[in-house]
Amino acid sequence: MFKRKLAALDHHAPESVNINDEREIKNLVLWLENQKIRRYKIEERGPLQAEGEQWRANFDKYCRDLASPIVDGAMAEKLEWLIGYAISLEYADNAEKYRGQTAQNISQTIVNVPKVESSNPLDNLDFESSDFKKGVIALAQILNITPHPDHLVTLKAVSKVVRERLNQDALDNPSNIIVKGKPFPFQEADLGFDMGDYVLNEAAKILRLLYIHDLRNLQTHINETIVAVQSITADPKTDTKLGQVGR
Repeated sequence: MFKRKLAALDHHAPESVNINDEREIKNLVLWLENQKIRRYKIEERGPLQAEGEQWRANFDKYCRDLASPIVDGAMAEKLEWLIGYAISLEYADNAEKYRGQTAQNISQTIVNVPKVESSNPLDNLDFESSDFKKGVIALAQILNITPHPDHLVTLKAVSKVVRERLNQDALDNPSNIIVKGKPFPFQEADLGFDMGDYVLNEAAKILRLLYIHDLRNLQTHINETIVAVQSITADPKTDTKLGQVGR
């Protein structure tokens, strides 16, 4: 809602501020006071960190101290005025810097920016077009992948199968990627807790197995890293003439 204004103030996360979350509102107000408005002395800003009803009362007082005309309005209206007030202070502090930022100058700057044409054909794809979505579904069907309602999630699954099972090493040595052994009967496994719904319990079992699988891959990567480091640091060359081990 305030994305562009917060971006103009160099807020660290202008896109993610949720005005329906009181904690985020409190953090935003405190940031505006600390970084832009500075109405109170540092030691007087404690009330803006209070909780619940006390914070709301302190915030209303803060608005009155700033002579806000929207003391009794909705929270969104109060924040709209507060952010606008912070922008006016920012402009007053840097008037010379912003005075030349007219619409004509900005548009001229945009016109003069060189256009970079990418040679990567993927940059020209429309990932939301119907043809692209149909192509993803067709790939998924060829690879026996169940399509997801979100075609980009399906594309991610296709990418994973191609990367892991259709790479050159897998094609040269298919026996290395074929899963061997007896299938694990996860339906019979004990979840350890009951979510009160059969379907949820089954889904939780699958998620737990996927988590264990990810942990196993992580451990494999850690072991490979240790072996690689040891091949460099733990390969001493012995010089028997000197009676010592040299590196």
